[in-house]
Amino acid sequence: MAGYTVTLEWERKAALFSDGKYSRAHRWIFDGGQVVPGSSSPHVVPLPYSDEQAVDPEEAFVAALSSCHMLWFLSIVAEAGFVVEHYADQALGKMGKNSAGKIVMRNVTLRPSITWVEPAPSAEQIEHFHHQAHDKCFLANSVYTEISIEPQT
Repeated sequence: MAGYTVTLEWERKAALFSDGKYSRAHRWIFDGGQVVPGSSSPHVVPLPYSDEQAVDPEEAFVAALSSCHMLWFLSIVAEAGFVVEHYADQALGKMGKNSAGKIVMRNVTLRPSITWVEPAPSAEQIEHFHHQAHDKCFLANSVYTEISIEPQT
């Protein structure tokens, strides 16, 4: 099986550190060379110690699930002979406590909106394609977070 590498880099710079007043901003360096600014969420660590312009782990988690679903959906639809012109997803992740009282990503709702080249599949076919994509998504199969799919029209 394939392996995936991401390098994460953070520097203290001039912060004292032991007082907790240090920047959580860091960089994610992907194996293809793409560098993405990362940080804790401002919902978790207040400004100025987080960077609201950077991607936080919770956002990345939701984005990864959305991306995985979309890529499988496109593959399944193409194999079925349909053509997608545009795909957008306003995915939403919600945090909360689990049964053990720990804060977790309780659920992720994918809300894909798709523009089709005619002929478009039926609503039943689209629902089936989403079910297949969810079933095949490696990441969805790797987490216990509830993942809902609410196709938008």
